Amino acid sequence: MILFSPARLTLLLVFLAVGPWQNAHAHGGVFLEDDLCVIQIGFYKAHFTIYQPQISRHEELCEDIPHADESVFVLEYLHNSLREVPVEFRIIKDVNNYGRFVNWNDIKEDLPRNTVFYQPPQVQQDGVFLASHKFTEEGNFIGIVTAKSPTGRNTYTAIFPFRVGGADWGVIPWFIGLAAFLQLNYWLMSGGYARMRRFLNGTNRPHRID
Repeated sequence: MILFSPARLTLLLVFLAVGPWQNAHAHGGVFLEDDLCVIQIGFYKAHFTIYQPQISRHEELCEDIPHADESVFVLEYLHNSLREVPVEFRIIKDVNNYGRFVNWNDIKEDLPRNTVFYQPPQVQQDGVFLASHKFTEEGNFIGIVTAKSPTGRNTYTAIFPFRVGGADWGVIPWFIGLAAFLQLNYWLMSGGYARMRRFLNGTNRPHRID
C-alpha cells in the first residue's frame, strides 16, 4: 500500500476535485464571460438566461434549474448576422447520463426519441429568441441550439447539459470515499493500528507507582 502524508493527501484531493470540474466547464456550449452567461453556437454568441417566472420571477439562471416548472429560455444575440438566420431549440432527456461530458456524436442518433421539447427554426430580427417549456419531472436534460450560417450552407450546434430540480452530487461522493480511504491507508501504514492495539492491551499505558 502507498503511504500518503496529510499534506500529500490534501494536494491530491485538491487536484482531483478541481481538475475534472475545470474540464467539465470547458465542455458544452454555455459558459461564463464577464460574469454573464454566454452560449457559443459555432462562431455566433448570445447571452443566455433561464427564468422561472411562476416561482422566482426575475431571478436569472444559468444552466441548472431548481424546480420542475415553467421555464423560459432567452437568447439575446451578440452577432447581428444571427438575426438573419433561422435558430431552433430542442431539449432532450439525458437518458444515458452523459452529464457535462456530452458531445454531439453521443446524442444525434436518438434525438426524436429522447426529445421532450422542440421549437422549430425561426428568424428573430429583434435579436431575442424565446422558448418556454414546463418541466413535469426532475432529472438531467440536454439543451440543443442550432443555427444556420449566413449563406445557409453550414449548420452550427451548441449543446449544454443541465439539471432540473434537486442537487446532483456527481463525483463528489467518490472524492469523499477516496479521502477516507487514503486517510485510513496513512493511519495504518504509519503504525496507527499497532499503537491502538498496544494501548488497548495496556502495553502503552503508564505504569502506576504506589
